[in-house]
Amino acid sequence: MSLRIFSVLFLATVIVGCSAEADSTVATKKPSQPVDVAKVVYAQYSPEYTFTTRLESPQQVDLRPRVSGVIDEVSFKEGSQVKRGDLLFKIDPRPFSAEVARLTAELNRAQAALTQAQSEAQRAKSLQGRNAMSAEQAESRMSVAQQRRAELASVQAALESALLNLQFTEVRAPINGQVSNAFITVGNTVQAGQSVLTKLVATDYLHAYFDVDERTWNDSFLQVKANSQTQATLVLSGKAQNEYHGFLDFIDNQINIESGTLRVRASFKSNDEVLRPGAFARIQLQAAASQPSILVPDRAVGTDLENRFVLVVNQDNMLEYRQVQLGRREGELRVIESGLQPNERIAVNGPARVGPGMIIAPRNVSIKTAELALADVKPSAS
Repeated sequence: MSLRIFSVLFLATVIVGCSAEADSTVATKKPSQPVDVAKVVYAQYSPEYTFTTRLESPQQVDLRPRVSGVIDEVSFKEGSQVKRGDLLFKIDPRPFSAEVARLTAELNRAQAALTQAQSEAQRAKSLQGRNAMSAEQAESRMSVAQQRRAELASVQAALESALLNLQFTEVRAPINGQVSNAFITVGNTVQAGQSVLTKLVATDYLHAYFDVDERTWNDSFLQVKANSQTQATLVLSGKAQNEYHGFLDFIDNQINIESGTLRVRASFKSNDEVLRPGAFARIQLQAAASQPSILVPDRAVGTDLENRFVLVVNQDNMLEYRQVQLGRREGELRVIESGLQPNERIAVNGPARVGPGMIIAPRNVSIKTAELALADVKPSAS
């Protein structure tokens, strides 16, 4: 009886041991973790820089009258496009017309007086030649003729000024552009050179001034010239999907020693009055020279206490820790300045659920680069 009980206990122990060994074997053969894996992007890459600014009109005018008077007429549609020479305001011309008439009559009187004085001077000269008039009397008549000539010139100048003032009662557009509203309306008195009637801005082209720090300029734009037609892209606030293309046309002649920046200007053609002076804008410039670069998804980069790293997939599908030096971020990608080779594969989702030393089941994916202007580069043989 005791032998039978011992045999049963021994058999149960053997079964339990085999079961534990089987469970251990199953545990060691646990399937590998599936991970998205991609080959790093190796391409000719030109960094893109973004600067913020506000648009400016190349020409803007605070329209002031050249003569004082009462506004008789407002001759434009507020907010409309106007051409140079278009009539905008009309000041009551009657006082100026009266002054022109007065000076015209004065001119006629001065011309008649000059004619008489010249005639008398001519007779005096003839009489003096026959000793029929004293030299003193002859000189007096010739002096009067000179005075009448000066008076005529003075009246002519005054008449020309009065004619200009009469012309200035018609206030015309000095430039092509868009006019604002009328600040002073019919019936109000304006002062010459002081009252602002309206504002005009040229809108065919708009300027965007911005400052580039000295290091960035020397690193990426040193070869750029103002006449090289370097392309610039403009994006308005709240309209990131709409891009406007222009070019650099001005580079300042010195670096601001206080800020360490260089003043640069891009010009953009304003189509359909979409671009307006004063609008907030972002200007995007691509570096003049491209260079072979390695790019990876920014989410593939991990951080430990001191370093940035990427998990590289070796030939045995094992993850390896690789310290990297980061460059600029471009959209969802990050430039890797050192630490990776062109043909290496990486875990694109980073070290969220995996770590160095793990054997994985790679799921091959592609890194999206549609947002960047990249040119393929063949890795050098080494």
